[in-house]
Amino acid sequence: MTTMEAGTLPVPGATLYYEVRGTGPLLLILQGGDGDAGRSADLVDRLVDDHTVVTYDRRGLSRSTPHDPARPVTMETHADDVHRLLAALTDRPALMFGSSFGGLIGLTLAVCHPGQVSTLVAHEPGAIGLLSAGRAHFAQALEELQETYRRQGVAAAMNAMGALVGIDLADLETEPGVRIQEQEPGERAANLRFLLANDMPALSRSALTGADVAALKDIPVRIVPAAGRTTPRTAFPRRCAGELAGLLGTEVVEFPGCHNGNTTHPRAFAARLREVLHGTT
Repeated sequence: MTTMEAGTLPVPGATLYYEVRGTGPLLLILQGGDGDAGRSADLVDRLVDDHTVVTYDRRGLSRSTPHDPARPVTMETHADDVHRLLAALTDRPALMFGSSFGGLIGLTLAVCHPGQVSTLVAHEPGAIGLLSAGRAHFAQALEELQETYRRQGVAAAMNAMGALVGIDLADLETEPGVRIQEQEPGERAANLRFLLANDMPALSRSALTGADVAALKDIPVRIVPAAGRTTPRTAFPRRCAGELAGLLGTEVVEFPGCHNGNTTHPRAFAARLREVLHGTT
């Protein structure tokens, strides 16, 4: 069992909570959805023997406290938080895995601070700006999801989100013996409310369009578009991964499971991630 070191970092407008485990090259994991530092513990357990794994609570989630919770959050704010976290932990380019919303943060960071990232595995990043077709359709779907939350609450909105990303939240396939890591009910509810009220609008407003998207082709960062093997190709984030691959002139690398395979298939996912990060497949 490796020792976990926890810390806090003051950043403009918030205090971030983070955890560091393991030894080896630094690997930052950017969680999707309402995931905090502990959400992918089963995955981290399988990476710490040869990586220094950093996880953190995104601003507004769990122990990362914004000074003004009512102030709108932007994707650029999240990317700046990661920029400051990495600067506090290392002076070398880091490996990075970003899932869903975390993948979009990773892409934004790669554009704004390319010198901090060596390899970014962007797993089904929800980036509307990547889409060459269907952009208006998915933008409308995101607006409807937020309206569902305002009118019907968290449960209805999460069902709508599951449909958008191509998963059935009530019937998730997992590896044998895997139990999805869950937060305390009150904390989970608070995180979901913050996600739906703040982060989903930030995703809709993301400035990763136009020149920023074009810049992804030329920055000195190895970007690996990735997707779940069982994610429907018509699902919004899977479409984004495909468009990113087309932009970069490469192929989508498939990972075990679906949109959240990092939590449902941690054993196989860790093995695949290790291969991809170090270019052995």
